[in-house]
Amino acid sequence: MKQETLKYYSDEKFRRVTGVKRKTFEKMMEILAAAFAEKRKRCGRKPKLTLEQMLLATLEYLREYRTYAHIAASYGIAKSNIYRTIKWVEDTLIKSGTCSPRWTDACSASRRPPPTRRGAAARPSRAFPFLP
Repeated sequence: MKQETLKYYSDEKFRRVTGVKRKTFEKMMEILAAAFAEKRKRCGRKPKLTLEQMLLATLEYLREYRTYAHIAASYGIAKSNIYRTIKWVEDTLIKSGTCSPRWTDACSASRRPPPTRRGAAARPSRAFPFLP
C-alpha cells in the first residue's frame, strides 16, 4: 500500500511524492480525523478507504492532475466514490479555515498557476517568425 511505504521515505522524498511536507500532511490528517469523527456520529456505512488513502487520492488528483478513473483504478473502487471522496476532503480542508488545498501556502497541495512574464501581453510569441 502507498501509505505504508510513505512512512519510510525521507522528508524530501515524501514532499516530492505527495507535494506537501510531512508536517502539513499530518496537520491535514488531524483536520480530516476530527471531521470524520463528526460525520460518523450519524452512523452510516464504513468507507472502503482509510483517511490516509482519502488524503493521498486527493493529493494525487490535485498534484498530478490524474483523472478520477485512473485514481479509482489505483484504489480499486468506483469512479463516483473517488469523486465524492476528493470532494469531501477538499471541502473539509477549505471549511476548516486553516488550509485550502488549491490556493494557500499553508497547506498547498497543488501546483500553482505558472507566473506570467512581464510584458508577455505586449509581445505575443510567434511560433513562425517569418509569417506576418
